[in-house]
Amino acid sequence: AGQRRTSPGIAPGRIGDVMRIVVCVKQIIDPELPASQFRIDAESKRQRPNGHPLVISPYDENALEVALTLKEKTGGTVAVVSAGEPSAISALRKGLAMGADEAALISDPALAGSDAFGLAVALARGIQKLGTPDLVLCGCESGDWADRTVGPILAEALDIPCVSFVAQVEAQDGRLRMRRVVEEGYEIWEGAPPLLLTILSHESNVPRYPKVKDIMTASRRSIPTWSAGDLGVEAGDIGKAAMRTEVQQLTLPSRESRCELLDGQPAQQVTTLITRLRERKAI
Repeated sequence: AGQRRTSPGIAPGRIGDVMRIVVCVKQIIDPELPASQFRIDAESKRQRPNGHPLVISPYDENALEVALTLKEKTGGTVAVVSAGEPSAISALRKGLAMGADEAALISDPALAGSDAFGLAVALARGIQKLGTPDLVLCGCESGDWADRTVGPILAEALDIPCVSFVAQVEAQDGRLRMRRVVEEGYEIWEGAPPLLLTILSHESNVPRYPKVKDIMTASRRSIPTWSAGDLGVEAGDIGKAAMRTEVQQLTLPSRESRCELLDGQPAQQVTTLITRLRERKAI
């Protein structure tokens, strides 16, 4: 099922000759690690890095692929920006190796403990420092906390419309045409920049593998690191002092399993199994 909608609140306009796209990326502990290797810090209520591999949050990579595809088809520039630890430089270098034109890191001890609202403030200032964008892309949720709020809050901070859970984006006649996934199918939205989109994974946005020469080139690129002060962000807008949401408790789920061998002949075992499953309301 599909519907055609023109997003409300978007001023009529067209994509210019050079579309400026900014992609927000987050560096996280590889979510494919076995659960047994994750550790929780009781004080900070965060995962302990413990030397585990760090990667770009998966949906953020999908967003980057959307940006690079649009750039190839319509021209323009792509910038990647991240707010996090100094180690996030490696995530930004991967973005450059994939084809982004520039990158910037927002890193400051004052950001520690920031919730989605604080991160959105920092990201908004960083994006504005890069230059007024036509399009901002974020993953639809983070791969560590499954947080779906940073994108919409960032759109509010930038004072631009937001379309969430977008699977495909095309530029047509100076405007953007988006396929948005909903429970009953999908909707087709159209709008003119500036816009912020949160991106789902789709067969059309599978992240590309960077070439070795591009990885080597990216490793030599200079990436600016901005503090909160560099961006004019006040201490009261970020960090624990600005938290509007609080994590009360964070624990790893415990999984217990046991095996029971059923006695009797196959037919009797089947009957017993069905009875047990019905008792547990599994069937």
